[in-house]
Amino acid sequence: MSLLTILLQAVADLSPYAKLGAGIGAGIAAIGAGMGIGQIGRAAVESIARQPEAVDDIRSNMIVAAALIEGVAFFAIVVCLLILFL
Repeated sequence: MSLLTILLQAVADLSPYAKLGAGIGAGIAAIGAGMGIGQIGRAAVESIARQPEAVDDIRSNMIVAAALIEGVAFFAIVVCLLILFL
């Protein structure tokens, strides 16, 4: 038996665990993104309550930060789904 055959057999044996990890990883990525965006929203509302004249700057910064979190979460979910279906 060659080393490649042994490695391929080991990968085939661990495939269900990889799929389980991918599913859990996608869930954690979605939950983490939701919590992060919630924290951003909470902080933005508190900042607007303290300084109502800065509402436009706070809102634009909040949208940029939320978009960055969404992008990272989307990337993580796509990677997990690729592992899940390949």
